[in-house]
Amino acid sequence: MNKLLDLLRQNARLTNAELAAMLGITENEVAEQIKQLESDGIIMGYSAIINEEKADEKGVTAIIEIRVTPIKDQGYDDLAHTIMAYDEVDSVFLMSGAYDLSVTITGTSLRKVALFVSEQLAVLDGVLSTTTHFVLRRYKEKKHLFNEDNFDERSMVSP
Repeated sequence: MNKLLDLLRQNARLTNAELAAMLGITENEVAEQIKQLESDGIIMGYSAIINEEKADEKGVTAIIEIRVTPIKDQGYDDLAHTIMAYDEVDSVFLMSGAYDLSVTITGTSLRKVALFVSEQLAVLDGVLSTTTHFVLRRYKEKKHLFNEDNFDERSMVSP
């Protein structure tokens, strides 16, 4: 099933017939494996990778680092659930290192994102500090290259 997952990560639009040919199994076996992966919660959904710069020149993506005080007997979970309930939030990750939660959000302007962080996230109980990083340019996302026309695939060679 790992090879099936790898193929779906690369292109979730492949048909069962195409997947079967690549894996050397039948279409029915592919369908059964996908159904099992979905029912086990391994495949949670399917989405497109969008070149946001081309789709919406004014849209912005921000990655917010959040330092928090974990709540006794609950850790980070309650705060993470509160944060992920906001429509603006694309993803929430518990991190190791200098900050605790990494939150990715999308907005229609720098100002709206800044206001969301200052008025919604920073004021939550348990939040000690936030640091916001705005994505200036995407080069690669989920193994897909952006702006490939300007990309030189030759590796740097050093003596």
